[in-house]
Amino acid sequence: MAYLVPKIRKKSAASYWMPIVRTLMFSASMAVIQVLPLQAGANEGSSPSFFNSVEIRSDDLKPFRKWRSALERYSKEEASKAVRDCVSGLFNICHYEELADFLDDKRDDDKWDQLVAVNHYMNTRRYITDPRNWGVKDYWATLGEFMEKFGDCEDYAIAKYLALKRLGWTDDQLRLAAVKDLNLKVGHAVLIVYHQGKTWVLDNQIRRIVATDSIRHYRPVFSINETFWWRHRS
Repeated sequence: MAYLVPKIRKKSAASYWMPIVRTLMFSASMAVIQVLPLQAGANEGSSPSFFNSVEIRSDDLKPFRKWRSALERYSKEEASKAVRDCVSGLFNICHYEELADFLDDKRDDDKWDQLVAVNHYMNTRRYITDPRNWGVKDYWATLGEFMEKFGDCEDYAIAKYLALKRLGWTDDQLRLAAVKDLNLKVGHAVLIVYHQGKTWVLDNQIRRIVATDSIRHYRPVFSINETFWWRHRS
């Protein structure tokens, strides 16, 4: 499965934009994500980051249409809070209500226990590709959509992100990360969590939560939350 990161062309200091185009194919969904320019004023210097990379931060989230759309649709889901009389099945909106009950039960738990519980809860959902689920190559699902129809790797990561936000985790503790799996030679998505001075990986391909420094086969391309996104380099 192809994974292309074009070389960055240098531009003059007078240029306002620094073009960065990356095409990321997610492992099963064949999703293509185009990461557009970093604003010149927002990428001064780089900082050490997870998976043995350095990162450059930007607050320009406009290029990430699918991410912003998922967040906007999730806000509408939360605002509706519709009550349904239903029986839970394999693909059923009632799973969303079951999730709400599950999170309410975990609200007062220790933070680490919340991570373990949410990771396990989401990882028990079935993996389904976007073409089969939505009839398109790439679709970023909301939490409600994931609980109704499940999804692929970025959908697991988004669901965990939003579930933890509902438990009180802050935006600066969470990031969705697009990575290249160097073993399988494909793109993948995971949730990165900052907790107790370390970075942890919540991954639908790994049963347990593991520290980022214990993983050698992921190369990060970008990471993102609701406030910033970060471009990563080896």
